[in-house]
Amino acid sequence: MTIKNIQLLIQKGQFQAALDAANLMIEQQPCIDSFYLAAVSSRYLDKHSAAIDYINQLQQLESGYGRAYQELGHLYKAQSPEVALDNYKLAVKFNPSLVASWQAIAAISKQTSDLDAAQTNLDYLSRLPRELVSVISFTYEHKLEKAEKLCKFFLAKQPSHPEGMRLLAKIAEKHNIVDDAQLLLEACLNIEANNLWAQFDYINILHRRQKFEQAHQHALQLHQQLPNDVSAILTLANQEAAVGLYEQAIEHYLQVIQLDSQHAIAQLMLGHTYKTIGEQAKAVDSYFAALAADPYICDAYWSLANLKTFKFEKSTIHTMLALLDAPLNDNEKVQLHFALGKAFEESKQFEQAFEHYQLGNQLKCQQVQYDKQVMANNFSLQQDFFDAEMAAQLRQLGHQDNAPIFILGLPRTGSTLIEQILSSHSQIDGTLELPNILSYVQELNGRKYRNSQARYPKILNELQPQDFQEFGQRFIDETKIHRQGGMYFIDKMPNNFRHIGLIKSILPNAKIIDTRRDPVTCCFSIFKQLFAEGQEFSYCFEDIVSYYNGYLALMTHWHKVYPGEILTVQYEQVVQNPIQSIEAIFDYLQIEVEPSCFEFFKTSRAVRTASSEQVRQPINRKGMEQWQNFEPYLGELLQLLKST
Repeated sequence: MTIKNIQLLIQKGQFQAALDAANLMIEQQPCIDSFYLAAVSSRYLDKHSAAIDYINQLQQLESGYGRAYQELGHLYKAQSPEVALDNYKLAVKFNPSLVASWQAIAAISKQTSDLDAAQTNLDYLSRLPRELVSVISFTYEHKLEKAEKLCKFFLAKQPSHPEGMRLLAKIAEKHNIVDDAQLLLEACLNIEANNLWAQFDYINILHRRQKFEQAHQHALQLHQQLPNDVSAILTLANQEAAVGLYEQAIEHYLQVIQLDSQHAIAQLMLGHTYKTIGEQAKAVDSYFAALAADPYICDAYWSLANLKTFKFEKSTIHTMLALLDAPLNDNEKVQLHFALGKAFEESKQFEQAFEHYQLGNQLKCQQVQYDKQVMANNFSLQQDFFDAEMAAQLRQLGHQDNAPIFILGLPRTGSTLIEQILSSHSQIDGTLELPNILSYVQELNGRKYRNSQARYPKILNELQPQDFQEFGQRFIDETKIHRQGGMYFIDKMPNNFRHIGLIKSILPNAKIIDTRRDPVTCCFSIFKQLFAEGQEFSYCFEDIVSYYNGYLALMTHWHKVYPGEILTVQYEQVVQNPIQSIEAIFDYLQIEVEPSCFEFFKTSRAVRTASSEQVRQPINRKGMEQWQNFEPYLGELLQLLKST
């Protein structure tokens, strides 16, 4: 008996037979669908308590399954409409394609906002072909392969259907194939230029690809079309923050909040912007305002924890612990566990802290599905291609500009501190973790490399000499938006260490600073940090140590093929001997040091990394050996590092 067979039995009204078949499947191989169909069958048989029990078991497997909440809504609808309404709202939160839940919300709720949302979504779903409604449902149920297959089947019949193209772009984005998503949305907008949802999605994809200037321009155009629309104002604010227009971004976030005082996302993003410009007190207020508007917005708790200098009160910790039993999706659970880890660490309850760090990492590890063998192969390809002869040959071809300074290495090694020191110099601009080098790598690899042998770096053999010059000039031109007029500028994307060969081939005069930290401190600090994206190796000790060893081996190789051209800066030495270390860095850069560089903590520049508050304080030894508080729980990490 298959799931489809059980569904057919329910459609025929053979509820007992369907329940028996579902129970047999639960005994043999329990899954979300078997519990769900058992609950549906039980409801039709008026076995409501049994149905609720099946839903409870289902939610142990997947707490964010929308149809489970819809089923609870059906079960409670007669006896407790308010409870039913809460469940219907949760149903559409996790799966907005559930027509029955929207219809129930429209029938039960008395709130204008609920009625407007229900009508808007019902109108949208009623206009969609049935196949595309199923595509949305599959997407929100994490059945991406089914969603993609069905969407492509539909588009094969109707290749110019704008909403089909937009939904396929959504699926590509969830697969992290954002270049395909961009192409699909561009095609969609070529057919239907005024498709507002596609315009919003397109801006989001440009932002995801860190094409911030383009995203900002499109957000300005959208805002001109919809000057009083909350979503358009919020989108513009997000893009203004991305390009460093912080005052304008704050003004627009406040405008959104004025229009909708319960807009939790606007409060959250306002908090991020205040954090970036060093207004910590205002950031904290904004994060708590977000929580007041939406108690389930776990990103606000993680953002408070990520301030590093913020300490949670006991009452807040109790609220967070209680929230673990609430209906959260996996991302929200991850954020909450990492926030609790930080909260318990600050209160010196290290066993509880480690437990939550571990739970958060386990969930995140399941999401990213990182393959350390693929990364090891990428490291090997770099070493095999960029031997001393090839490195010497290619470095003759690039753009000769000496403005770029690359700070790279592993995350959590003090790179933000070095950036803050350097950007305190009047002629050095601090920017961001710029995506440009990684974008060039993706461009060189092509769109097929994910499932086959990587083309990069071997494809560099096929380029013309002028191509290297053009790539270097592109980097200089594309990064101008982040500069403030200094002779030099910093790119502190840590993952650039994997591509030093490419950097030296297109920008041979670029300076490269590799930041390092004690191995245990570094690896455990990575484990404790929830990254926005791009550090998929960081959520289990085995992957972290494998990546760490690959980094060491690759950096040893780069030092051999580019002797004397890379400066290694040890974080502990900077802390112990700051003046000597700072002078050594500027000697390497061949730039005369300025007094302001020794008082870097007074520099009022925007800082977007997790260390934003720490680098606004004088150098201190705090945190250098914090891992020792967790030593009883780090046996696996210590053993892995010992055996390398």
